[in-house]
Amino acid sequence: MFNAATVRFDSTPPDADGRAKPRIGELDAVRGMALCGILFVNIPPLLRMDLEKLPIPHFLDLFVQQRFFPIFSLLFGVGFGLFLASAWNRSARPRLLLTRRLLALLGLGLLHQILHPGEALAPYAMVGLAFLLPLSWANRWVNLVVGAGLIGGSLAYFGGGVANIPGLLVFGFALAQFDVPRMLPRLGWAIAAVFAMSLAGAVPALIIQDQDPLNAGFSTSSGVAGFCLAVTYITGLLLLLRTPLRRGLGGVLEPIGRMALTNYITATLLVIPLGHLIGLHESNAYGAMLLLALGILAVQVLWSRLWLAHFRQGPLEWAWRCITWWQVLPLRRGARGA
Repeated sequence: MFNAATVRFDSTPPDADGRAKPRIGELDAVRGMALCGILFVNIPPLLRMDLEKLPIPHFLDLFVQQRFFPIFSLLFGVGFGLFLASAWNRSARPRLLLTRRLLALLGLGLLHQILHPGEALAPYAMVGLAFLLPLSWANRWVNLVVGAGLIGGSLAYFGGGVANIPGLLVFGFALAQFDVPRMLPRLGWAIAAVFAMSLAGAVPALIIQDQDPLNAGFSTSSGVAGFCLAVTYITGLLLLLRTPLRRGLGGVLEPIGRMALTNYITATLLVIPLGHLIGLHESNAYGAMLLLALGILAVQVLWSRLWLAHFRQGPLEWAWRCITWWQVLPLRRGARGA
């Protein structure tokens, strides 16, 4: 359970005094990386592209499909945990705020489902209401064990995929309870060790998955490979962010990660009309699909950087926060609370 010993019940919303909350840049970068990968696997089903085993879709099955979705799910769990921990210090009813936040996400997800059946936001909200709210009363060790058990069970019986959402959200929630996100700068050797172990597990799992390509995404080997590669990608990026590459990687990934909700939704709004315009609908033109994805990501990086130069959050992130706190909060940089 979150420690309530230091709770201030003053109902003060974030940024109400005009000060921006400090962000965890590594989380934004990892979230941005996840969004990039998700876009590549979302375009084919959105445009009903031919999924025959051509080289590009086969490559995506091995290294992208179900590799970035777990990262996105885990980070949503972390985000809910960080939010609730922060809300304890600002409201007498933090769980009411979390409930409102989840219901707002559910509404947005259901609207998004109209254009993108199978999208992630509505399941995140429903799992949050069913699992995270009750488990917010539980000890952090209990949540860690529950999350790990749910992940293991989904991999063993369902091959991961959407079935992994409860475990990943709960596990991420527990990581926030342990304050792992803010400890990242001090976890260099631990991150390197996890990177080595996850990579060692991913290699044989990928080899086994490749023996049964028709069941990619539905088999245990595919789920294990996806989970191991997801951990490898997370820890690999965290290690790269400790090198001189930090400035370049952070400059590209952090802005789109800070506006993850806005960019996730707007990607759908861009893919459908542009994909039809260039003839990708029901085609197998995967080369053009890659170019479309890269073009959308370039636009999102540029517009995220420009937007965040003037505003504190993305437009959907801001609206989500206003609904959560049920008041209009400042958006423009330098503005005081309404």
